[in-house]
Amino acid sequence: MDQILDSKQTYRTFSVTLASPHIGAEITDIDLTKPLNDGQIDELHQAFVEFQVLFFRDQKIGFDDIVRAAGYFGPLVKLGEDVDESTVSKSTDNPFIRKFHYDETSTRVAGGNYHTDTSNLAVPPLASMLYNHTVPPHGGGDTIFASMCAAYDGLSDKMKNYLAGLTATHDGARVYGPGTPKSSHPVIVKHPDTGRKAIFVNKTFTTRINGVPRLESDRILEFLYEHCQRPEWSVRFRWRAHSIAFWDNRCTHHRAVADYWPNVRSGYRVEVEGKAAPVAG
Repeated sequence: MDQILDSKQTYRTFSVTLASPHIGAEITDIDLTKPLNDGQIDELHQAFVEFQVLFFRDQKIGFDDIVRAAGYFGPLVKLGEDVDESTVSKSTDNPFIRKFHYDETSTRVAGGNYHTDTSNLAVPPLASMLYNHTVPPHGGGDTIFASMCAAYDGLSDKMKNYLAGLTATHDGARVYGPGTPKSSHPVIVKHPDTGRKAIFVNKTFTTRINGVPRLESDRILEFLYEHCQRPEWSVRFRWRAHSIAFWDNRCTHHRAVADYWPNVRSGYRVEVEGKAAPVAG
C-alpha cells in the first residue's frame, strides 16, 4: 500500500509545508547562514528522513554555510585531485564544493536523466545539497525529484517478488569515461533509517541486471525506468534565487530540466558521504 506523507511528526524549531503526497517538504523559519542548535539539527534529521527531499528559500549562503549545513548529516565528499574539469561542473577553492554554471555558451547540462548521484560507487553518497543563487528570470531550470519508496510501493506483488534478491551493475564509465568505478547493488534496497523498500536502478549508471539474459535485463530495466519517472511519485521544484534542495540519495531520483537556454542558472553543490553500501530490501 502506498505511504502518503502526513507529517505525523511535530516540528517545533521550524515550519514544514508538504510539497506533494509522496515526497518533499519546504522548510521555513530557519536560517542556514548561521549555526543551528541541537534541537534544530535533530528535527532537521527527522524531516530529512520523513520527506526524502527538503527545500529552503531565501538562504543567501556562502561556501562555509553550505559546508556547515550539509555537515550536520556526516562528513562531506572531498574532491580528488584528478577531478575532470571537462565536465559540466567545476571545482572551487573549497575541496568539498563543485559549482554548476550554465549560460548561452553551455552545450549541455548535468543530470538530464532521472538518476541517483554516483550510484556506480561501492558506497554512493548519502545526500546532496544544491544551492542556486542565480536562476532564469522567467522560470525554467526546475529539478524533478521522485520517491523510489513510493515507486516500489506502486509495483505489483508479482514484480516485487521477481525483483527481490536481484542485483544490478552500475558503471561510471557511462558518464565519466573509462577507468571510473563500477559496482553491483541490489535492485531493491532497504532504507537504513526507515526500513522502507526502494527501487535502486537508474538510467544514467545502471547497465544491466546481473544473472539474467541480456534481453530480459534490458526489458525489465526499461519498464523500471518508465515506472520510476511516473508523475505520481514525483515533485517538481521551481527554483527561485537563493533556494536550496537537499535530497536523500539513497531513496530518490532527480532530474534537471534544461529548458532555460540561453539564460543563466548558477550555483554550487556538496555531497554527504555514504555510511554503507546499499542493503537488499
